[in-house]
Amino acid sequence: MLTATLEQIQASPRRRAIYVCAILALLLAILAFKTLRFFEGGLWYGGQTADFGAFHIVAQRIWLGDLDLAYQFASFTKMQMAAAGGTTGVMPWTYPPQFDLLVAPLAFLPGWAAYFLFTTITLAAYLMTLRVVAGRNFALVLVVFFPAIAITIGIGQNGLLTGALIGLVCINAERRPVLSGLALGLMVIKPHLAIAAGIYMLLTRRWPAVLTAAIVVIASSLACTLAFGPQIWLAWLGSIHEAASYLEEGRYQLFRMISAYAALYTAGLPPAGAFWGQVATAVLALVAVAFAIARGPSTRFALGIVAVASVMISPYAYDYDLPIVGIGLALLIPDLAGLASPRQRGAIYALLLLANAYGLLQSARLSAENVAAGGLERSLTPAVGGFALMAVLAMLLWVLRREARPAAVRLHGEPA
Repeated sequence: MLTATLEQIQASPRRRAIYVCAILALLLAILAFKTLRFFEGGLWYGGQTADFGAFHIVAQRIWLGDLDLAYQFASFTKMQMAAAGGTTGVMPWTYPPQFDLLVAPLAFLPGWAAYFLFTTITLAAYLMTLRVVAGRNFALVLVVFFPAIAITIGIGQNGLLTGALIGLVCINAERRPVLSGLALGLMVIKPHLAIAAGIYMLLTRRWPAVLTAAIVVIASSLACTLAFGPQIWLAWLGSIHEAASYLEEGRYQLFRMISAYAALYTAGLPPAGAFWGQVATAVLALVAVAFAIARGPSTRFALGIVAVASVMISPYAYDYDLPIVGIGLALLIPDLAGLASPRQRGAIYALLLLANAYGLLQSARLSAENVAAGGLERSLTPAVGGFALMAVLAMLLWVLRREARPAAVRLHGEPA
């Protein structure tokens, strides 16, 4: 039984240490391999696209003074094609200007060195945060979320950074609201993943956190305006509009997306139907947050629901965003042990493993079939991850509805 197998990992400190050491060794091996690969062939090798390559291009454009061109899909495509020396997959640029400020220093390093620095720092931040949140369940969560962490390392994405930030929001929500608000404000680099956490802060009246987050967003926006000029905001909004049309036309790698939109679109629904399915899922996710606050067993459990819901609000969510859900599972496990049966916990673990591993396995399959990088966006492969997360949310709501009672224990265990 999956539940017994996974939870047996926690049977003794020695067994937990063995699993943790083995997984960390694998993650470091992936990091070393990709760094060597990028050192030998650059960030764009064999017609394949490393997402970090787009980060590095944007960092360079900042210092060249034409960052706004990165927000024009046609111009940014030419930049990526020039960097790749030919045909390659294309990553549109829709990040807020605050993320541009974050990656700007990377332009002063060669691509492979910038990748190594960025990925090492974000991996360390995520693992340390997850260790604090998970406690003795650290090994179990690492096993379940190993595929998502691995793919995030492999492509140099920022999912480990956002996972660490959401983890810091949750860790500090009760005792250090200013630090929690600071982490929430820094999520402006991916604001669609911070909606659930923001709603939580408002519903629980964590006003110091809300105020701190607002100050961070406003101050960083002013800094971006001074650094890049006011036109950068129009450029960013224009890229979001273009991205919406790309999504409607199915021009992203939808099989690696974990949103309800991608799942429904690849299942055959028209874009409008998939969009309304996404809206319904987002509303349900926020209802789960409100229900967990009002009737959940603990503040820790409510914050776990927040982390899971974070990746279910926007139609644009990928498998590399799943480290946030890893924070959610770490928060949920202590209460699930008493609220959910072994079969229910096993189903949750299995669904999360499916969401984590599906995109990675499908990417490997398409690579073995020699599907060109530019053709991945047109692949008809279903987006199963979104269905898996919707099932997890439904199970958590079922557990909440059946076992609902007023929250009596806060995040750190003190009486309410």
